Amino acid sequence: MAKRDYYEVLGADRNAAEGDLKKLYRKLAMKYHPDRNPDDADAEDKFKEASEAYEILSDADKRAAYDRMGHAAFEQGGGGGQGDFGDIFSDVFGDIFGGGRGGGGRSQVQRGSDLRYTLELALEQAVQGDTIEIKVPVLASCDDCGGSGAQPGSTPKTCDDCGGVGQVRVSQGFFSLQQTCPRCRGAGQIITKPCKGCGGHGRVERQKTLSVKVPGGVDNGDRIRLAGEGEAGPNGGPAGDLYVQVAVKEHSLFERDGKHLYCEVPIGFATAVLGGDIEVPTLDGRVKLKVPPETQTGKLFRVRGKGVAPVRGGATGDLLCRVEVETPVKLNDKQKKLLKEFQDSLESGGKRHSPRESSWFQGVKDFFDSLSS
Repeated sequence: MAKRDYYEVLGADRNAAEGDLKKLYRKLAMKYHPDRNPDDADAEDKFKEASEAYEILSDADKRAAYDRMGHAAFEQGGGGGQGDFGDIFSDVFGDIFGGGRGGGGRSQVQRGSDLRYTLELALEQAVQGDTIEIKVPVLASCDDCGGSGAQPGSTPKTCDDCGGVGQVRVSQGFFSLQQTCPRCRGAGQIITKPCKGCGGHGRVERQKTLSVKVPGGVDNGDRIRLAGEGEAGPNGGPAGDLYVQVAVKEHSLFERDGKHLYCEVPIGFATAVLGGDIEVPTLDGRVKLKVPPETQTGKLFRVRGKGVAPVRGGATGDLLCRVEVETPVKLNDKQKKLLKEFQDSLESGGKRHSPRESSWFQGVKDFFDSLSS
């Protein structure tokens, strides 16, 4: 039976790039793979057909010959068309099945895992900077064996099953795959005399004490990297890194928003009406704030340069103080009488002393008038 055009088999345009051909072949191979279609001869034929087409078109020289002469280029011993489809399949699916054409196996010496440590800081520490000691549990390289896992004076033996590459080739039908060696679990070596200090693992659990220099201006979510302070790598490999994640605790007076600080400042009724000077806190002392007469609740006062200097540079932020007018409590009879006289004197002057109250009630009246009309 005449062979179908290879481009037609893959569903590809004749100008398709190699990457596009690979995607199309991958899709067909997953669809018609014999393991997914047991006892389906038609699916197996389509899988072989797609593999043959990809084997030709993925090779620049073979593709050029096919474009010139078609299937005739590979007849009469012309080569191609009958390659190792298992190798093609493992090349395309190597990221799934653990190795592609050429093998190579897993490196025996691997970098250790990175670690994360959450460091809680007071707002003052985060803004001004500090040096803090932390204790971190880690897997450290065994001192007795130097991380090899083998007893001092002995050395690991090369794995006979994989020849030291950490992977073995497994045949499945007409194609083969590379898999992690079950005997050495990918290490490529067998430890015949395990180290007594670490039991052959090459690493032991330890608590490490580290000094962390916190730069001024850090905020929630910022990370400080300590290179080489993570877990030791398997088989004596280099250690990973430790990432110290900053978590700033809530403050009793201040809230932070980027480089600015906010605080609420209660002021007395008389100060709000008549004005005056008050003291407000900052992270490095107190400053005086001038409150103008007739100040209302919610008024924001800006104290420049009393915020946070950003860790990555730039102008220092400001402190923004929001005043809250405090209503007098626990008044005696005389104070209540004086306050009543004061209230009467205000009312005798009309609503000009309470402009917001007057406009609010007018807005309520207009709202209900619109509902009734």
